[in-house]
Amino acid sequence: MIQTHLLSERHACCLVGLSRDSFRHPPKRDALTQALGERIVDIAHVRRRFGYRRIHDLLRPEFPGVNHKRIYRLYKDANLAVRRRKKAKRPPCERVPLQLAQKVNDVWSMDFVSDSLSNGRRIKCLTVADDFSHECVDIAVDYGISGQYVTRLLDQAATFRGYPLAVRTDNGPEFTSRAFMAWATAHGVRHILTQPGRPMQNGYIESFNGKFRDECLNEQWFLSLPQARQCIADWRQDYNEVRPHSSLGRIPPAQFAQQQRIQTNAAANLNPQVLD
Repeated sequence: MIQTHLLSERHACCLVGLSRDSFRHPPKRDALTQALGERIVDIAHVRRRFGYRRIHDLLRPEFPGVNHKRIYRLYKDANLAVRRRKKAKRPPCERVPLQLAQKVNDVWSMDFVSDSLSNGRRIKCLTVADDFSHECVDIAVDYGISGQYVTRLLDQAATFRGYPLAVRTDNGPEFTSRAFMAWATAHGVRHILTQPGRPMQNGYIESFNGKFRDECLNEQWFLSLPQARQCIADWRQDYNEVRPHSSLGRIPPAQFAQQQRIQTNAAANLNPQVLD
């Protein structure tokens, strides 16, 4: 208005309801806001599938006094947003609810994810997740994975975690092989098979595999099998120990599992009959 209509500063400010002091001294971001905005952008570029709430979870130790509303405002000012996936249309079918696990090692869910190296050679990833704590028990990466390979992986994981009460899989040949069936019987592990064509009966591992593809496989370009194993192992550690999970009170799965173990041990000490 001052430049176009040649009005005085006092007259122009009066017309738009703006104080002359505010016009002469536009607001500037303080050092904390500037640092916070830069960290939000840095995290969003590294973790592209993270919205403002997960970014806030990661920034809590560094900026303890900042609430989620301030993070959201700076997130929007930086023009950041997570691209929404288009939901595939599926024919209507009867939904079978998943039986909820009650403690750690109640049920492990397993499935395969395929990817390829830069030379075009296919690799298979066996993902194993705990239904209760949502921890990633292990991810095996190789050119081919047989039923016996699966049992060796589970024995290795059980060395540190103990054997689960049940495992949930689809009807793939690796999970219906004699080696896998014999392993389940020998260790007293109940084998839960999903119905063919019903992937959501194994919804926990399907959800985990979606995160695994988006945050690891789609963000990496693997040149060799050893590199793929190292990158996937690093992502698994980050998923278990750093990445907050919304259904666990916005803390990492490993921290949630540790809290549950402490509570279970405390309850067992108070009531020795629990151990029986």
